[in-house]
Amino acid sequence: LGRIAQPREVADAILYLASAESSFLTGVALPVDGGVTAG
Repeated sequence: LGRIAQPREVADAILYLASAESSFLTGVALPVDGGVTAG
């Protein structure tokens, strides 16, 4: 938290969204920002 994301961290989120494990998600915004938008 409190730092710029590493490319691998962003890639992991993208891979998750493209995987079968995320098949139950619909209409979700998944911020990959280290918690910045959480407050």
